[in-house]
Amino acid sequence: MVAAVAGSGRAALGEGPLWSDREQAAYWVDILGRCVRRLSLADGAVTSWEMPAPTGWIIERRDRAGFIAGLDTGFVELLLPPGAAPVVTPIHDPEPHLPANRMNDAKADAAGRIWAGTMPFSCEGATGAFYRLDHDFGCRQVDAPYTIANGPAIAPDGRTLFHTDTALRTIFRFAMRDDGTLGPRVPHIVFDPAWGSPDGMTLDADGCLWVAHWGTGQVSRFDPAGARMRGIALPASQITSMTFAGDTLDRMFVTSAADGVDDEPLAGALFEVDPGCRGLPTQRFGG
Repeated sequence: MVAAVAGSGRAALGEGPLWSDREQAAYWVDILGRCVRRLSLADGAVTSWEMPAPTGWIIERRDRAGFIAGLDTGFVELLLPPGAAPVVTPIHDPEPHLPANRMNDAKADAAGRIWAGTMPFSCEGATGAFYRLDHDFGCRQVDAPYTIANGPAIAPDGRTLFHTDTALRTIFRFAMRDDGTLGPRVPHIVFDPAWGSPDGMTLDADGCLWVAHWGTGQVSRFDPAGARMRGIALPASQITSMTFAGDTLDRMFVTSAADGVDDEPLAGALFEVDPGCRGLPTQRFGG
């Protein structure tokens, strides 16, 4: 089953899908369109908020209302009041010396830390980096350089972190220690050019990695060793990321982008697919 979600719109650059168990809703962003959207699973209603700047992702907070978000100006606290404008409070800009960069993708781990990458707006030049935001809002660079930082994903046992440089068509693997430090980056999956380029990703309960294919209209499941198991085709070429959703985490929502593909009627939609497996619970920021 593959279906475009009714009312999900045509995002210029849909990204950052997030399942909120406490709200029973899926969130996602349109980076270039500067908005956050929300799909209620209870009634299928889609609502949106206009953001003051390009927004790469939002992550729920564990013990407080609202979210942490990644804007082109760095990490912020974010509230999304129903029917009102977003409330944005700056936390930290990790790259004030790089105004042509922006945040692109992020995930929280089981310890409540956020792992987030940056990249140039132009998608040219390896000026991006990979950062960790701790509970006290301390921010540390953990890896560099990146041209298009994408899709961090964390293995079920919390010992391995995956991160991508889409420009290199390579998903890297890192050993992750309890203190939040990482081992060296090791190539894990190198995309065949026929597959397109790896974009956002997530892991399922079996430890298999799901990856969005930018350029070839599909999502694929890879086994823990990095072998491709199967793919699911979608009716848009620029697929960007996915999240597991629903009470039993057996539904999957997939984001896409319409920028540059005016001839694709469903480009930029949010899609639902049947993954045939279950995902992992969404982690929240602990600060």
